[in-house]
Amino acid sequence: MLTRSEVKAYLKRIGIQDIEPPSLSYLTRLHRAHVSTISWQTLDIVAGRPAPIDLDASVRLILGNRSGYCFHLNGAFSVLLRSLGFRVFWHRAGVQPLGQNPRVDSFHLGLTVSLTDEQRQEQRYIIDAGLGNMPYDPLPLRHGTYEQGLFRYRVEPSGVAQGGWRIVHDPPASFVGVDVAPDILKDLEAFKPKHEFLSRSPASPWMKLVLVQQIHAEGSNELRGCIWSRRGIRGTEKTELRTKSQWLEVLGDVFQEHLVSYSKLERDELWKRVWRYHEEWKKTKRS
Repeated sequence: MLTRSEVKAYLKRIGIQDIEPPSLSYLTRLHRAHVSTISWQTLDIVAGRPAPIDLDASVRLILGNRSGYCFHLNGAFSVLLRSLGFRVFWHRAGVQPLGQNPRVDSFHLGLTVSLTDEQRQEQRYIIDAGLGNMPYDPLPLRHGTYEQGLFRYRVEPSGVAQGGWRIVHDPPASFVGVDVAPDILKDLEAFKPKHEFLSRSPASPWMKLVLVQQIHAEGSNELRGCIWSRRGIRGTEKTELRTKSQWLEVLGDVFQEHLVSYSKLERDELWKRVWRYHEEWKKTKRS
């Protein structure tokens, strides 16, 4: 649990000033603020300095004006919500990339929140601050299709986790969907070996790919290497960022990721690495 001063600091970080009793409207405000302010990113993995995923470390990351990926973001967000009086549950989950099969492999930390409605009935909601570009609002843990701005999501039974659920992503998205197991976890131990693989193994998909994602009310932003994609009402626009200053400016101004814990030398080295990987990627596209 966070202290009152830590709660206020966390809320200030995501642009919220007031503390309210748990409710769906307050949960929605918190969720929107979190996903639009704190981006999902693999920067620290590519830089060779991944942050640990224990809850204290994840909260310190957020309070230090940094971000992380699913284990950090959902871990820290769950601590904030619990400190505000919400009933939050952890679940094993798995993201289905394009061209691959659904899975629940504990490479993603799923979250649900239980709220009591006006009829004193329990209602469960899917929340997720750690998927980069889905969802913007909490989703009812109830089968159906839900539209949020430009995005459409579907909640349905999972075909790979008995009693679990699946969130099907909007078709133009970078992955197909997420499957979540219903079992409630008491700690994050199941995710530590997965984090070790994703953040340190040469076989990790993130070792050579800077990916920064953020969703907002009007669409989404993604930085993939040196390609900045903006999805909005007019479609998706892409820009190649060819200089360090341009890349850092977009990283800071658009994604609120100013690399405050990096020295100038470390920022320079990260940019050189990202540009090298980008050039290698372009060669594969030409061949």
